[in-house]
Amino acid sequence: MHTRTVFFVSDGTGITAETFGNAILAQFEFKPRHVRLPFIDSVDKAHQVVRQVNHTAEVEGRKPVVFTTLVNVEVLQVIEEGCKAMLLDMFGTFVRPLEIELGMKSSHRVGRFADVSKSQEYHDRIEAINYSLAHDDGQSNRDLEQADVILVGVSRSGKTPTSLYLAMQHGLKAANYPLIPEDFERRQLPAALTAQRQKIFGLSILPERLCEIRNERRPNSKYASLENCRMEVAEAEAMMRREGIRWLSTTTKSIEEIATTILQEIRPERLEY
Repeated sequence: MHTRTVFFVSDGTGITAETFGNAILAQFEFKPRHVRLPFIDSVDKAHQVVRQVNHTAEVEGRKPVVFTTLVNVEVLQVIEEGCKAMLLDMFGTFVRPLEIELGMKSSHRVGRFADVSKSQEYHDRIEAINYSLAHDDGQSNRDLEQADVILVGVSRSGKTPTSLYLAMQHGLKAANYPLIPEDFERRQLPAALTAQRQKIFGLSILPERLCEIRNERRPNSKYASLENCRMEVAEAEAMMRREGIRWLSTTTKSIEEIATTILQEIRPERLEY
């Protein structure tokens, strides 16, 4: 049961407000109800927000929390003056003091994606996503030389979500290959990967956790049995050691942590903005 409602109000998609707000809220042990209100780019829409926020305050009997990334001063003023809420204006808190310190005006661009579709970076990111989808789970051996990174590991160790995160957030072309019993019997990497060894990064996982994940997919199967999971993980880690492949355990790590570790190893410049 949620204890309070949090609104994320933006004249763009609301992603910036929600990402920043969630990072702050993660410091507190409670589960708020999240309401994203994007594209609030007129005074009329701002009044609608005020009505919704104030209605929530009345129903719940406590102030909602409102994170905003509004650029339009008139729209922001309506919300500041009308909302019975705790208001956290991210531009007012961070951008305006920076303008004073740097002695320059910010672009005050409405929505960080307003003109992104015209940028090379955006097109590169879309291309990376398409590449990662086409090279998911060893579907294709073509164009592996174009990969920025090739993830290997046993089935269900986190390769696919990590690949897509690297593509979507960092524009990396990330292929991934499952290590299967046939690879362990041959005691070597799949042939298609040997020429790209320097791009390979391994993911592993505790057998007990792997067993839980696989049982959700194929309950009571040999594939999901703890004995089989222990065998596959041990063989995969032994192969990565033999081949000199960098690897990490995903058991207790978030996708963000996994991706950051990989970036530190293979493309540290992607951590510089």
